Amino acid sequence: MKHFLVILMIMTAISLSGCGDKAAEIFDTAKLEELQHNPEHAGKLYQEIVEKYPESQYAEKAKERLAALKKNK
Repeated sequence: MKHFLVILMIMTAISLSGCGDKAAEIFDTAKLEELQHNPEHAGKLYQEIVEKYPESQYAEKAKERLAALKKNK
């Protein structure tokens, strides 16, 4: 039940983040991957944001998450 609620909250955030904001969608997916204990895939998604959307407001957040993932290895 807890996982269902987390997924529901993230899906709601994705739908409210606005259509066409691909960086936001990828960031939300990466956060979901972290919650599902899949840091490798989350890291790849964060890296994609940094490379493809460097001017996005999510690029800095993605860099922070990448650093946190590396620290927790």
